[in-house]
Amino acid sequence: MVDGYHLTPRHTRLRDTVRAFAEAEVRPRVAELEADRGVARDLSRQIARQGWLGVTIDPAYGGLGLGHLAKTIIIEELSRVSAAMGAMLQASHLGTAKIIHFGDDTQKRTWLPAIAAGACLPTIAVTEPGSGSHVLGITTTAVRDGDDYLITGTKTFVGNSHIGDLHGVVARTRPGTRGLSAFLIEADRPGVRLTPHEPSMGLHGFSFGEIVFDNCRIPAANRLGAEGDGLDVAYSSSVLYGRPNLAAVALGIHQAVLDTTTAYATSQRRYGKPLADLPTVRQRIGAIQSRLMVARLAAYHAVHLLDSGRPCDAELVNAKLINAEHAIDSARTAMEIHAAHGLHPAQSPLERYFRDALHIVAPAGTSDIQLLRLAEHALGTTKQPWSTRFRSSAARPTRQRGAVTPELRAGTSGAGSLAC
Repeated sequence: MVDGYHLTPRHTRLRDTVRAFAEAEVRPRVAELEADRGVARDLSRQIARQGWLGVTIDPAYGGLGLGHLAKTIIIEELSRVSAAMGAMLQASHLGTAKIIHFGDDTQKRTWLPAIAAGACLPTIAVTEPGSGSHVLGITTTAVRDGDDYLITGTKTFVGNSHIGDLHGVVARTRPGTRGLSAFLIEADRPGVRLTPHEPSMGLHGFSFGEIVFDNCRIPAANRLGAEGDGLDVAYSSSVLYGRPNLAAVALGIHQAVLDTTTAYATSQRRYGKPLADLPTVRQRIGAIQSRLMVARLAAYHAVHLLDSGRPCDAELVNAKLINAEHAIDSARTAMEIHAAHGLHPAQSPLERYFRDALHIVAPAGTSDIQLLRLAEHALGTTKQPWSTRFRSSAARPTRQRGAVTPELRAGTSGAGSLAC
C-alpha cells in the first residue's frame, strides 16, 4: 500500500490515464449534453472502447483483471468531469457482473470479450413500474416453450436502456421467493421495445428508461444460472457492484464540488482580499474537505476489502450511504459560498453537480435502506454475506471448454495499454 487509500503505482497511472481522457474528450462535450438532454450515444461508445468495461474481467476473456478499486478510480475520474458518463460506465459494470458471476463458459466466452473491447454495452433490468425496489414483486414472466422462453413484461429505470446491446432481465418463472430467474436478451430481438427517452433532472446524456418485452422469444441457453437464481443475480449485482459504483459516481461529483469551490473562493475578492480569506468561507471549505476525505476513505476501503476477498457487505453499504449523502451536503455548502453565482449554469457548473448528486440516492437502495442494512449488521441479523459468497472480482475461465476465439478477441489488444 502506497498511501492511506490502498493505491499502488498502477492505480495512480490508471487515474492519470482516465483523467487525461476525461479532460480531453469528455469535458468539451458537457455543455452540449446539458443543452441537448438526450442520450450521448457516440460519447458512450467512445468511452466503452477504452477497455474500461473490462477492468474486473479476467484477462483470459480480454479484460484488464484489475479489480474493484481500479473500477472505482475509473468511474470517479469520469464522474468528476461528467457524472452522466460516470453513470453510464457504472451501469454497464452492473450488466457485466451478472455474466462474471452467473454466466456459463459459453456465455462468458461469447460476451465478456465483446464487453471488454467496448463492442457490447450490457445492462441489468430488474426494477418494474409496480414494484420499485421490491424485487420479489416482479411480475415480468418467463414462460418455457420447448427450447425457448417467452418473456413478457415492463422494466423501468434501466441504466443504459437506450444504448444497451444486451439486457440482463430478471423475470418470474414460478411463484415464490425462489421463483425468479435471470436471462440475457439481445436488444435487437423481436419483442423488445424501448419507450421514448425522457430527460430527467440531472445526468443529462445518460439514459435510464423503460423497456417493454412483448412475448420476446429467447433460447433457453440465454438463461443465467439455474431457474430460481434470479434473486441472487439481482441482489449480488446491486450489493457488489451497484453500491460501490454509485459511491464512485458520488465521489467524482464531490471532488468536482471541492475543486470548483476552491477555485471560486480564491479568485473572487471581497473587502479587498480573496473570498477564501473570510473565516466563515474557510470553515465551509473545511467542511467540504472533511466530508470528501471521509467519503473517499469509505469508498476505497470497501472495494479494497472486496478485492481482498474479505467480508465487506456492511462497508459497501456504508460507502454508498456516506458518498451519496456527503456529496449532496457538500454541494449545498458550496452553494452557500457561491450564492447566486452557483444557480446559473453559465456562471458555474455547481448547479449541475447538485442535480446530478441527487440522482445517486435512489439506485441500489435509498439511504433509508442502507441504514436498515447497517442496523441488521449491528444486530447480527444479516441474512446473506454476498461479499464472501462471490469472492472473486474477476471472471475465471473454464479450461475444458477451450480458449477464447480469435474473432472474439479482435479489437481487445489495445485495451490494457490505455489503463496502465
